[in-house]
Amino acid sequence: MCWGMSAYAKFSGAPLTLNMINSSWRAPKDVPVLISEDIVISQPAKILNFLRKQKYNADYELSAKQGADTLAYIALLEEKLFPALLHTFWVEAENYCSVTKPWFASRIAFPLSLYLPGKMSREALNRILLTRGGPPLYSLTEVEAQIYRDAKECLNLLSKRLGTTQFFFGDTPTTLDAFVFGFLAPIYKVCFPRVQLQEHLKQLPNLCRFCDDILTCYFRLTVSGNN
Repeated sequence: MCWGMSAYAKFSGAPLTLNMINSSWRAPKDVPVLISEDIVISQPAKILNFLRKQKYNADYELSAKQGADTLAYIALLEEKLFPALLHTFWVEAENYCSVTKPWFASRIAFPLSLYLPGKMSREALNRILLTRGGPPLYSLTEVEAQIYRDAKECLNLLSKRLGTTQFFFGDTPTTLDAFVFGFLAPIYKVCFPRVQLQEHLKQLPNLCRFCDDILTCYFRLTVSGNN
């Protein structure tokens, strides 16, 4: 969700500086983390509430119904899309070995770089099984198939909701746009050897255009190819 928090800061004009964590001896357990003077806040929802209290609010023009819709779609993302995102990065063996593990290990000091990626991979699998395992899904293969079905259904719903508009509530980006971008951008831009979820996303041109617009307009990044 670091992409999402960074996008929200840009949408609301918050003077946020993004720092990468490269020493896991001192790293906080939950990321992203917002540090403002002597205040430390973790968890995306709490960070957003803090920014709103500081008058950095991307949702001030939303109606009560649109605010409720925002909460509903965020819950949908966390329930239906996040497990597949975890699996894509941390459990799918080819993706983990060729992309996630080398990148993550490069940000960590030795000897933790030998241990922590594997620990995080196991924690991701345990989280998936804890939240999505159990009857009628009796095997890991069945769980994996179900979480990708749910994720693709979630992407389809997002595509239908976005339609032909630039952002989810019109011409101005809001919290929902930041959350959706935070989930979609890693799927959209990372070069994976196993691209099941990425292939489905790229069949939904309005969601791809949505990511490209934010990357170009707010992050000043080129959008040709994968990075």
